[in-house]
Amino acid sequence: MKVLISDSLSDAAVEIFKKTPGIECDVDPKITPDDLKKRIKDYHGLAVRSRTKVTSDVIAAAENLKVIGRAGTGVDNIDVPAATKKGVIVMNTPGGNTITTAEHAIAMMLALARNIPQATASMKRGEWEKKKFEGTEITDKTLGILGVGNIGSVVASRAQGLKMNVMAYDPYISGEAADKLGITLVTLDELYAKSDFISIHVPLTNETRNIVNKDAFKKMRKGIKLINCARGGIVNEKDLYDAIKAAVVSGAALDVFAEEPTPRDNPLLSCEEVILTPHLGASTFEAQEKVAAAIAEQMADYLTKGSIRNAVNVPSIPAELLSVLGPYIRLGEKLGSFQGQCLAGGIEEISIEYSGDVVSYDITPITIACIKGVLDRVMDQYVNFVNAPYVAKERGIKVVEIKSSRPIDFASSIAIKVRTGEGEHLVEGALFGKTEPRIVKIDKFFLDAVPDGYLLVLHNEDKPGVIGRVGTLLAEGGINIARLHLGREKAGAEAVSVWNIDTPVSKGLTKKILELPHMISARMVEL
Repeated sequence: MKVLISDSLSDAAVEIFKKTPGIECDVDPKITPDDLKKRIKDYHGLAVRSRTKVTSDVIAAAENLKVIGRAGTGVDNIDVPAATKKGVIVMNTPGGNTITTAEHAIAMMLALARNIPQATASMKRGEWEKKKFEGTEITDKTLGILGVGNIGSVVASRAQGLKMNVMAYDPYISGEAADKLGITLVTLDELYAKSDFISIHVPLTNETRNIVNKDAFKKMRKGIKLINCARGGIVNEKDLYDAIKAAVVSGAALDVFAEEPTPRDNPLLSCEEVILTPHLGASTFEAQEKVAAAIAEQMADYLTKGSIRNAVNVPSIPAELLSVLGPYIRLGEKLGSFQGQCLAGGIEEISIEYSGDVVSYDITPITIACIKGVLDRVMDQYVNFVNAPYVAKERGIKVVEIKSSRPIDFASSIAIKVRTGEGEHLVEGALFGKTEPRIVKIDKFFLDAVPDGYLLVLHNEDKPGVIGRVGTLLAEGGINIARLHLGREKAGAEAVSVWNIDTPVSKGLTKKILELPHMISARMVEL
């Protein structure tokens, strides 16, 4: 088995591959995209960090590739769907960068509070501007954390050690889990209004993109200091610049940007109030050693023994059962992802009910797929088939499996009911033709919807004209409708509809849809 390391990985990874019998290892950390496409056909394994872009073209050219290993958490630079379709396992090293990223956020906060980079630059210019760089104490100050997953919870712990008051906004954590962390849960508006510092630790999704924008800055306490070591695109950089110039934001510390490397004309580069680092959150010697060794061991074990760990696109199940369970696993993950994007409130319980032929199999990997689907879009970490149950337990979420004998209209069905602090939400799915997933029920409404691509999910009063008005708004927004699925309880009561569309609906257009007569809710879902 031949492995190519196409990024700068620690020597620990090279040593592990070289000492594993049956594996040859080549290292080319400066390989170009064109050369990678030409050479990848000779390799069974590809180990990368963030520099290498493993595109669909690279994967298509990979005639023998079995596994792609990412030394780190994020797999943004890997076309996971293309790899899955090709039968290539994608592995990462979840948790390897948790401590180092959290420490970087704390370091940025301290540097921000005491103007350390600015004062250093001033002294190197031969100046002594003691009064200009007067700082602020962090003891007894309030830190607002946006997202308390793995990294956010470590930041909270470190901040508590510095005697800060810690509050957080995270709609996907239960009150019990927050109490164990010693965190006060608040609404997003409360977090904006009461925080002296805000540290961001949420994933970049349709819901969180540009969530910290001009409207958010209007709600913040004057003099707020902002730290983002999560993902670029969460903070609207133009709005941040305007808020700094308006003296609403007194300082910002950014490790991530909407475009990386950051363009030279980014106005934030000219702001003395802003501290910038080039995506250094995971860049410590210890973290890089840890993730490099971990990904090499995982890849070597798979290539020589067939064991799968920390795979983001396949559960750890015997190969002979994968062909049978695969369609159910995909259905479960889609149903879970649908649920995760439609929920409101902290998740307290996930109940998964199996009916029909599927109950004769080991449903554990399907349950894991369901949990992964629910949690993957709402965590500040990548949730995969290995860590999904652990993440749920860590967040205080109860998971219930039910094998039901109730009569159904399909050979098998999977129903996921999620209970949050704001109520219960159910979605049920089935397989058509043994492989094609369908959503057949949403709460009390029966329908037949294809869970694929961009979905606009509407809940409205069952009145004439609703569908026509929505269609008109979509047409005005240049959005093409691929399919439309309808379900209602009874004539004149309430109804749901699922619109398969070719491009996503913007927040502005979603707001216009919500303002239509008889509309109850509107959500954009991506599967």
